[in-house]
Amino acid sequence: MFEKENVYNEQLNIELPRGITLFVKREDLLHEEVSGNKFRKLKYNILKAKELGYSKLLTFGGAYSNHIAATAAAGRICGIETIGIIRGEELEDNYAGNATLTKAVNDGMQLGFMTRTEYRQKADEVVIDKLKQKYGEFYLVPEGGTNEEAIRGTEEILKEEDYTFNYVCTAVGTGGTIAGIINSSRDNQTIIGFPALKGDFLYEDIRKFVTKNNWQLVLEYHFGGYAKYNEELLSFLRQLYNDTGVLFDPIYNGKMMYGVLKEINKGKFKNNSRILVIHTGGVQGWNEKIKI
Repeated sequence: MFEKENVYNEQLNIELPRGITLFVKREDLLHEEVSGNKFRKLKYNILKAKELGYSKLLTFGGAYSNHIAATAAAGRICGIETIGIIRGEELEDNYAGNATLTKAVNDGMQLGFMTRTEYRQKADEVVIDKLKQKYGEFYLVPEGGTNEEAIRGTEEILKEEDYTFNYVCTAVGTGGTIAGIINSSRDNQTIIGFPALKGDFLYEDIRKFVTKNNWQLVLEYHFGGYAKYNEELLSFLRQLYNDTGVLFDPIYNGKMMYGVLKEINKGKFKNNSRILVIHTGGVQGWNEKIKI
């Protein structure tokens, strides 16, 4: 496998009220190409694919997907073919200007493109059978990478030293990262998720993988939904980078950081509490359409 461990907890040099301290777990440094939660989610999926004798792994994602980029890199490193099914057909004949897809192809990924209508049905057996007819047998990893093998990986995010924190905060996409954190947390800790997607459907998705009740979601910092942001968020992240030297992406982690600091000022966290935020990587989000 592509195992590496460069993760450490870094206290952010930010002035906070009521004796609160804020640390970031640098999961973004876990691997040069397969960083953060993508590393965690793919680790056991690739091991299982090889154990079951598959030579191909197929997954889904958008044209700027961190998951697509990470899967392609992991496949190259681990010696398994990768197929990425991309939402929308607009780049099918011309993806050269898209850095994510170009890097994925350079890492050996074969790309396929689906209409948005068909993409919404991507989990249906009929759609999967059509993909098997086209690409042959493959090991399937869902969009975003969340399944039981992924949860097994994200359960390894928290370490012994992290149990001193009162709160653990993470961005939420498909729910796999927070589910693993919840499972491995201590009962006296509060796990708080900040979804990057609009809506409250994630509660049910997360409950499929957890049995503990020491968690909650804060829904109001999605900035309009997945991959949406505004100049207020971008300016906040640029200033945070200047103040701390830590770069957070505007798609997932940046929204979480914005929300955490807002909630601290609103009094959500107890006095003298220790907060750990999980940096799940994805700084590629700056490179495609916006600049730091």
